[in-house]
Amino acid sequence: MKYRLLLFIALTLTACKKDKETLTNSKPVDSLTISQDSAKAGSSSDSGKILVEIFPFPKEIKECSCYFARNRADFEAEKYIYADDAGKTAYMKLDGQRLILNLISSNDLEVDDELSKEIENENYKISVKGKKIKSEEALLFEGTLTIEKADGTTVSLPIYGECGC
Repeated sequence: MKYRLLLFIALTLTACKKDKETLTNSKPVDSLTISQDSAKAGSSSDSGKILVEIFPFPKEIKECSCYFARNRADFEAEKYIYADDAGKTAYMKLDGQRLILNLISSNDLEVDDELSKEIENENYKISVKGKKIKSEEALLFEGTLTIEKADGTTVSLPIYGECGC
């Protein structure tokens, strides 16, 4: 009887320990976990990738501006990937860092139906190209945002957004 009791206790402890190890080694599953957006270019820890993240509208922009999201749905949800003050400063969040970049060139939107902007710093060269799709209070554009890292890595994303005052 004694041996049966000891055997039962030993088996119970071993079984409990194994269950505990299984629980601590597994990752918790959350039904609200969102898989990585396929439109994201990757992460900064992945060699040869550029992570383009959304950010809220910059507080620094007070008047005229251009701001873009990946598509119309993201634009309406205010999930911006690019914004500028329609003058000399652009804002993005790349590879986990919020960047304030200098606009190198920008065309006159009052004259052209085409949008063209060039932005760069020591780590990135960014090109914004778009075509006007609607003129209202603000000008709506669809186009492409191309980002090139200093190491030659390049990513292009579709954009949707507006420019106006």
